[in-house]
Amino acid sequence: MYDYDNSFFGMHFYWWVLWIIVLVWIFFIPYDIPGQRKKTLSPLDVLKNRLASGEITDEQFQTKKKLIDSK
Repeated sequence: MYDYDNSFFGMHFYWWVLWIIVLVWIFFIPYDIPGQRKKTLSPLDVLKNRLASGEITDEQFQTKKKLIDSK
């Protein structure tokens, strides 16, 4: 009735390889590719970046950090 010689459940070996490559490409590619998911920064990370760039002083950093930690 069905002839499955040299095929894997009706799909040839090359199709399985193609599907595996597609799935690996979708799920295991790095996140920094445009259009992909972006890692969001936590409020504390944003605050540290602002301190490092000189936007806020150390006193302001400590005050805002206490606010963040209290939530």
